[in-house]
Amino acid sequence: MLYGSHSSSIPQKTVIVVAQTIVLAVAIWMLLAGGLDAISGLLHVKWAHAVPLRGDLLSAAYCIVYLRIVLAMFYLLKRSLSWQEAIPIPVAFAVYYWGFTLLAGPVSAPVGATAYVGVALFLIGSFLNTGGELLRDSWKKVPANHGKLYTGGLFRYSMHINYFGDVVWIIGLACLSGNPWSAIIPFMIFIFFAFYNAPLLDRHLAANYGKEFEEYKARTKRLVPFIY
Repeated sequence: MLYGSHSSSIPQKTVIVVAQTIVLAVAIWMLLAGGLDAISGLLHVKWAHAVPLRGDLLSAAYCIVYLRIVLAMFYLLKRSLSWQEAIPIPVAFAVYYWGFTLLAGPVSAPVGATAYVGVALFLIGSFLNTGGELLRDSWKKVPANHGKLYTGGLFRYSMHINYFGDVVWIIGLACLSGNPWSAIIPFMIFIFFAFYNAPLLDRHLAANYGKEFEEYKARTKRLVPFIY
């Protein structure tokens, strides 16, 4: 059961953060400490390896994501987290950190407009995700709001603005990598959110909030503000 129960789930959250620390360290080693060169030599592949500025930008973005995850795990996430749900989380972030890093490896082109668009998208997506969650957390702490469905803040533009934010910052990382094949990752994440995670959460919200949720659903896009 993904939603509905409340627990600190400290063991699961600790494992997630420790695993992410390892994944992040390996990604930074690849980008900043010659790891990509070592891997290319091991695989006998001649990579141009990411230009220094691209590696710096990706590393900084990964660190921001890591800090946001720690905040989410130990401050924002109030519901219980099962091992079945917890284990795939570091795997997903390994796909982001290592996937975009390896895809950036062969790119020798200088950092240009696409990368700076990627920086902007990364920051916007991070704000939509974490900013939306912080606003909701503050609202839920007001006693008068207990038992009510949160439909304000950034969530007035999308029922799952946090998921949309995830898609946007992942698109940002794809742009930063400089490799067109990176588009596959945000595309798959969008499909996952649109056709699995969002519908799953909708069923939970419908069961818990009934008419209040149906009215919210009728006036608000599911995932992409003003579009879908």
